Amino acid sequence: MSENKPKTMGQQFGRRSWAEPWKIKMVEPLNMISHEERQAALVEAGYNTFLLKSADVYIDLLTDSGTSAMSDRQWAGMMMGDEAYAGSRNFYNLENAIQTCYGYKYILPTHQGRGAEHLISQAVIKKGQYVAGNMYFTTTRLHQELAGGIFVDVIIDEAHDPANLHPFKGNIDLGKVEALIKEKGAENIAYISLAGTVNMAGGQPVSMQNVRELRALCDRYGVKIFLDATRMAENAFFIQEREPGYASKSIAEILKEFCAYTDGAWMSAKKDNLVNIGGWLAVNDWPLFEELRNLVVVYEGLHTYGGLAGRDMEAMAIGILESVNDDHIRSRVGQVRYLGELLTDWDIPIVQPVGGHAVFLDAKAFYPHLKQIEFPAQTLAAELYLDSGIRSMERGIASAGRDAKTGDHYYPKLELTRLTIPRRVYTQAHMDVVAESVKAVYDEREKTRGLKMVYEPKYLRFFQARFEKL
Repeated sequence: MSENKPKTMGQQFGRRSWAEPWKIKMVEPLNMISHEERQAALVEAGYNTFLLKSADVYIDLLTDSGTSAMSDRQWAGMMMGDEAYAGSRNFYNLENAIQTCYGYKYILPTHQGRGAEHLISQAVIKKGQYVAGNMYFTTTRLHQELAGGIFVDVIIDEAHDPANLHPFKGNIDLGKVEALIKEKGAENIAYISLAGTVNMAGGQPVSMQNVRELRALCDRYGVKIFLDATRMAENAFFIQEREPGYASKSIAEILKEFCAYTDGAWMSAKKDNLVNIGGWLAVNDWPLFEELRNLVVVYEGLHTYGGLAGRDMEAMAIGILESVNDDHIRSRVGQVRYLGELLTDWDIPIVQPVGGHAVFLDAKAFYPHLKQIEFPAQTLAAELYLDSGIRSMERGIASAGRDAKTGDHYYPKLELTRLTIPRRVYTQAHMDVVAESVKAVYDEREKTRGLKMVYEPKYLRFFQARFEKL
C-alpha cells in the first residue's frame, strides 16, 4: 500500500509543507487490541461505536466535541478557578472573551451546547411555529421540536450532493426562506436557525454574502436569526480562503462581522473553544436575555456559572482567544484537508469540498449494494473499527430518526460516516494510518453485509441504538 501512498501536500502542490503551530509536551499512550478482541467489543457494543469503551479504541475520531487538547495557558488557567457560587471572576473573564470575539452583548454560560439549545428553544418558540434552518442537526432539531416547533430545511440544494464542489454548501436558500414566510406568515416563524460549517452536510461553510443577504431579508419581515456558532471559527477560515474581499482579514475580524448579522448565538464550547466541557448562550436583546436568565437558573445553575465550575469557565475564556488565532485555524483545517486529499487520491468517495472538522465518507457510494434501511453508514463505521481500531460515527438514517407523525424512518439524501478530527490531538502519521484503514475497508466493500436495528431508544437513537449483522 505504501507504494501507492499519495504525496505530501508540499510535494503535491510544489511548495513547502506547513507544520502544526505547537509542540507536544505530554503524551497519552495508545493501545491497539487484537482483531479478535475488536470483534468481541463490536458485538458487545451492538455495532454502535458510541457504545464502545474508549480503552478499546486506537484512534478516536468519534467526535471533536470535548476531545481537544488544551494548551499550557488553559491548564494554568484551570488553577485560577474561582469556585464561588455567585459572581465568579472566571465568569467575567468568559463574558469579556465572548463579547470581544463574537460581539454579542449579554452572555449566559451553560453546561454544554445542548443546554443552550434547550434554553433558546424554550424562550423563543411557540407551539406550532416554524424554525427554518440550513439542514437539521440532531440535538438542535430535537430541542426545537420538544418546544413545539416545526423544523423546515432551507439549505441550498447543492448541499445534498456529496460530489458538488460549491464553495459554500452551507448557504441558506433565500428563496426557500421567503416562500416559507409568505406561506406561513412571518408571525409563525420562530426564527432562522443558522449553523456555521454545517455538520450534517459534511462540515460545509456559509458565506458572508449569504448571511448578509439573509439579514436583509429577515429585517424586511421582522424575523430573528440565531446562530449555532459551534464551529464558526472554522467557517471564518473558509470565508478568508474563498470569498472575495476577505483574504487580508483575520479570522477574528471575519468571525465578529459574521456574528454581527445575527441576533444571538448558542455555542458548544467543546468544539471551537478548545475545552472539554461547556457552552454558552448570547443575545443582544435585553428582554429576551431576562427570560433566558430566569430559565438558566431553573435548568442549568445561577446565571454566573450555568452548570460549570469556575476553572472550566477560565479555560474556556482562554480557549476562545486561542481559537481565533490564524495559525491555529490554518493547522486545524489543514490536517482535516490532508486526510481528505489522501482519500481523494485513492478515489474513495467522500463529501467534497473537504469540510472544516471532519472527512465525511459517502457510505451510499461506498456500499451501493446496501439499501439505506440496512444502515450503510453505521456498517462502515463498524467495519473501520474492526479493521484498525479507529472509531468514527454514523451521520445518516440512524441519526435522522423517525417522522413523529408516520413513525417511518427519515431517509436523508446524505448517508455519511464521519471521521472527526479532534483539535491539537493527532499527528499526520495518525492521518496516514486512518487513510490506509479506509482504503483497506473500501477494497473489501463488495463482501460487506449491512445491519438491522434491534434496539431503538425514544430520543436521539443514534447514541444508544443497537444493531446486528444481517
